[in-house]
Amino acid sequence: MGTSVGSKAITLQQALLIAGILEFSGAVLFGHEVSATLATKVANPTLFAETPHILLLGMISVLLACGIWLQIATSKGLPVASSHAVVGAIAGFSWVAAGIGAVDWTTLGRISLTWILTPIVSGILAAGFYSLIKYSILDRPNPLYQLQEWIPWLSTILLSIFGAIVLPTLFNRPFFTTLPIPTHDLPILTGILGTITLTLITWHQLKIQTSNPSTPSVTSVTPSVATPIEQQLARFQVLSACFVAFAHGSNDVGNAIAPLAAIAYIIRTGSVPLSNFNIPLWILILGGSGIVAGLAVWGKKVIATIGENIIPLQPSSGFCAEIATATTILLASRLGLPVSTSHALVGGVVGIGLIQNWRTVHFQTLKSIVLAWVITIPIAVGLSAIIFIGLRLIFG
Repeated sequence: MGTSVGSKAITLQQALLIAGILEFSGAVLFGHEVSATLATKVANPTLFAETPHILLLGMISVLLACGIWLQIATSKGLPVASSHAVVGAIAGFSWVAAGIGAVDWTTLGRISLTWILTPIVSGILAAGFYSLIKYSILDRPNPLYQLQEWIPWLSTILLSIFGAIVLPTLFNRPFFTTLPIPTHDLPILTGILGTITLTLITWHQLKIQTSNPSTPSVTSVTPSVATPIEQQLARFQVLSACFVAFAHGSNDVGNAIAPLAAIAYIIRTGSVPLSNFNIPLWILILGGSGIVAGLAVWGKKVIATIGENIIPLQPSSGFCAEIATATTILLASRLGLPVSTSHALVGGVVGIGLIQNWRTVHFQTLKSIVLAWVITIPIAVGLSAIIFIGLRLIFG
């Protein structure tokens, strides 16, 4: 939500409401793959097969370590990565509990590579998309007319990406498999229906705006957007913000609830979770509720950092950063990779800043963010190891 609030496309209160709904939806509907990866593939579960209570204590230490550090970082407005914290904490307790071989270094290496690639990929996508918008709409003599011409394409891009990545997975769930809907046609159907609906609504709004200059602008929704074209693009940015909120819920809640899912599995079965591991719905709902509560309490601090302290944002640039972020994160969630939404969003914002004018990028803020990303891993490793040692001394 930082980019939408920073560009003044929506207010902070509107952002909290929208994000609350979409974060929860993303967590419940699309967060299970990431949780399964973290619960079964960072620590080698076979080494704990004979002592599942040790893995249980370890996952408790992961939850405590991550909770402590993320509270501290977020209170300072630092957009740290929960994926760093959870992966680091799992590796920390595993190493102490069963030696260096308890960590699946292949999986850890693959996850680390995605952390590096996430801001790069998102930055490239955002820069490319912004360049297209700038060339095709913003720099034209009549940008409002050009926007009318581009509405179907923007709508198609926005909704087809969502349909192609998310819907096939959702419609593989037991409830939807009974419906007579061909899964391979879902992205196409979503793109067509969404494009028609969004095109008609936005075209009608633009027609009113362009045919009647005296019509009040959308400043009640976008209080300080500078130009008419930016006011209109703010409508699209609200949709892209929803897209990002859903993506964030799908990945970051998946990170957070993985240890709890493992704990619940051990208590229920008396054994460690292996490859065939499903996340109970109640845990997804609990994680979704938690991220909404955290957003309401601490969210505005990180929103300010992302939305106001890296580059000056307009709806056009915020829209492009959000589309790039959501695409990157949803693809990672589909693959079960615990990447960082903050990585993707910061990368997208910086990519656009470099296209606009690299001098507008606040590199001191960027330096603080990157430092917070880096130190999260050793802090999580150390906290988790210390807490695990303490729990083991108490409970054996």
